[in-house]
Amino acid sequence: MDVALLAGRVSGQTVRHEPVAWQEEGTPYSERFADVYRTRSGGWRQACDVFMAGCGLPAAWRGHDRFTVLETGFGLGLNFLATWQAWQQDPECSAQLHFVSVEAYPVSAADMARSARQAVPHEQTDTPLATQTAGLMAELTTHWPSLQPGLQTWRLDGGRVHLTLAIGHVHAMLPVLAQHGVRANAVYLDGFSPKLNPEMWSTPTFAALPALCLPGARLATYTVSRMVRDGLAEQGFAVRKCPNAPPKRWRLEAQWGG
Repeated sequence: MDVALLAGRVSGQTVRHEPVAWQEEGTPYSERFADVYRTRSGGWRQACDVFMAGCGLPAAWRGHDRFTVLETGFGLGLNFLATWQAWQQDPECSAQLHFVSVEAYPVSAADMARSARQAVPHEQTDTPLATQTAGLMAELTTHWPSLQPGLQTWRLDGGRVHLTLAIGHVHAMLPVLAQHGVRANAVYLDGFSPKLNPEMWSTPTFAALPALCLPGARLATYTVSRMVRDGLAEQGFAVRKCPNAPPKRWRLEAQWGG
């Protein structure tokens, strides 16, 4: 995959930022989808316990020159921040981390920064984790004003981390990423509730994933909906329900056999 090529494929149009409705207790809410982006205090834990752990991270990236994560909804950026933070702290991490994320309705840098400040677990707000997360978010948001529709890649962390954002609808952007040679080691299947955002969790989405996965790629998501399980299985993924930390009892893991 030519990251430089991805960086150059933008449309020149202006991105309109999606408004975030902040509820009184601090929960970010999407009026478009009538759903929360995350719970008040559960976003960071979900990123670590559902998505990273579900894909076998951090162990899975060890021994790789480059490790690629594909995500189907960038949202407020917490999955990316948590993955970047864990990768940065792992002395055995891959030489490079490439994080590729699709987002149809990008939010503002201010809303991402507010979310990141609140998402770190309360008991760690005065720890190095909070300080490091703030630093990563500051680096990310310096690039945000250049965001455009289409594909762009930003080099972060001294060039060791590449963030490719595909700004557009998931059904349009996943095939474009495949055409540009994206092949993921791990997939974060994210987005609002399947009932409220059916496009994200539909047959065209599932059907596009095999072309984007390396053999043995692992997939993780928070939903165990029968429709999601069956949709992944029909595309050749080995799917299993796994116990999850309260308050959500189950999460989903899958693996692409190639």
